[in-house]
Formats: sequence, structure tokens, C-alpha cells
Amino acid sequence: MTSPTILITGANRGIGLELTGQFAADGWAVLACCRDPVQAQALQALAGQYSSIEIHPLEMTDYEQMAALSEQLGERTIDVLLSNAGIYGPRDLGFGDVDATEWRRVLEVNSISPMMLVQAFVEQVAASEHKLVAVVSSKMGSIADNGSGGSYIYRSSKTTVNQVVKCLSIDLAPRDISVLTLHPGWVQTDMGGSSAEISVTESAGGLKRILQSAGLAQSGQFLEYDGKPIPW
Repeated sequence: MTSPTILITGANRGIGLELTGQFAADGWAVLACCRDPVQAQALQALAGQYSSIEIHPLEMTDYEQMAALSEQLGERTIDVLLSNAGIYGPRDLGFGDVDATEWRRVLEVNSISPMMLVQAFVEQVAASEHKLVAVVSSKMGSIADNGSGGSYIYRSSKTTVNQVVKCLSIDLAPRDISVLTLHPGWVQTDMGGSSAEISVTESAGGLKRILQSAGLAQSGQFLEYDGKPIPW
């Protein structure tokens, strides 16, 4: 029996790195993607520990490289396609100081590239057994949950990708592909900071349980790492 396969972007650190290790430990084949594999020492160490981890260079805004990787994988199936790579952007640009160039950069990485990723690998997902696409978003993209304002650039990029996921869940349903958006929690990573609420291990463990069990019944939902729904 062939092991299930997950493709993870941003696999060189944080949640992506932890998920790579946890899925490999569970016997999955992991296509671990990052911008610069040569510099990804922790990921290289994991690949040395688990032969099921394959490291592939992938700059999320390089769509020619993305298409080339899809062509390289050919008819290989991808049970779970996880768009995890993302950036926060400048944190100190409040109302009156928002920079349009930075806004476009964050939107490109957080909102456009996940859509391009799905377009590039949809055939490999459709040919798999599990047929799941998931995007790591953030509760900060929830309009209903926004009670503090600010963070215009990051919030809007996550709200945008949430809408992309909702559309994909409808458009890909005829192919039995499920599409989810996930909030990893406030995690102790480079982005979340050391004062964050939960560990990378706890967040990734919760996300892994969702990714391994979700199907069409959950498609189109916005879920926290513990499985609780989040209002749009």
C-alpha cells in the first residue's frame, strides 16, 4: 500500500517544519517546500532522519517554478496540499502610515500565491485518495472577530485568502476536493513571538488531526487548530 502524501510550503521553520516532522513520523510521504533548501538546516536534518521527506525549492511568488515542480511530480498524487508559507509584513504601519508597496507584497504572498498553488497542483490532488486542500490563515482575517482594528495589511491579506478558500470549496466540490482554511492559534514561532499562547508542537498536532480526518463535510469551513469553527 502506498503511503499518503502531503505537500507543505514554508516547511523550513515554525509550523511547517513541525508538521513535516509529525507527518513523516506518522508514515506519510512529505514534499517539503521552501525558498532555499541549502540554508534550511533544520529541515535537512529532518530529511536525514526520515527518508520519506523530499525537499523541493519553491519560492511562493515564482509561479514558473511552481508550474515546473508540478510538471516534475507528474502523475504523483498529493493527498493533502497545504499552503502554509506566509508573511506578516511591517507591524508598525497604522492608519495614516500604511504603505501601498508593502501591502501589495503581503497580498501577493498570503492571498494570491495560495490560489496559484492550488491551480498548479489540482490534478495531483484530484487523483489522490484524500483530496484535501488547506490554507493556513489567521483569526485576524475574521471580520466578525475584529474588535481592535489596525493591522490593515496582514488582516486584509488573510480575509482575502479566506474568500479564496470559500470559492475553491464550491468550485472544486464537483471533483470531490475538500478545501479548508485553518487558524493555527497564537503560536510560539518567529512570527508569533515568545509570549504566544501555545507551542509549535501543540498547534501542529491539532492541525495534523484536522488534515488527516477532514473531508467534504468540512469543506468551506474556517477552523481553529483544535477543530472549533471560526466566524468569517
